[in-house]
Amino acid sequence: MNKRRRLNGTVKSNKMDKTVIVDVFRTFSHPLYHKVVREKKSYKAHDTFGCNVGDKVIIVESKPISRTVRWMVEKVLIEEIRQEDVESVEEMEEAIEEAIEEAQEETEEAVETVLDEVAEEAEEIAEETEEVVEDVVEEAAEALEEAEVEAEDEEQK
Repeated sequence: MNKRRRLNGTVKSNKMDKTVIVDVFRTFSHPLYHKVVREKKSYKAHDTFGCNVGDKVIIVESKPISRTVRWMVEKVLIEEIRQEDVESVEEMEEAIEEAIEEAQEETEEAVETVLDEVAEEAEEIAEETEEVVEDVVEEAAEALEEAEVEAEDEEQK
């Protein structure tokens, strides 16, 4: 590493050719009031990576590239996820609403299939319990008949 200053920031604009505007936030304690102050400064930086608005980048000091550009983008830390071919906020909102509707339909279908499976399992369990109850009732009836027969035999003795 060299002794050049490096700053972390967010790309605010990329409308120029090979130049981006990067916002760098700095927090410090006010010397008199001791309140934490957040200060923003914008830097123009030379961009060879093709950064998009919202990307988190590291900029580094460099020799003057133009009248206002004294920084270069060293590395892109986090790329902002953006949808292609979306020009306005309304289009983005419509795309989000469509995605939400599709997800809701998929979840409804999944819930219906799960409910159908659970209903089938419940019917099978109900049939099995009915069979078990019938078997138990038959066994109890047989045991009762045997007990009555034994009781009659004992009375006759």
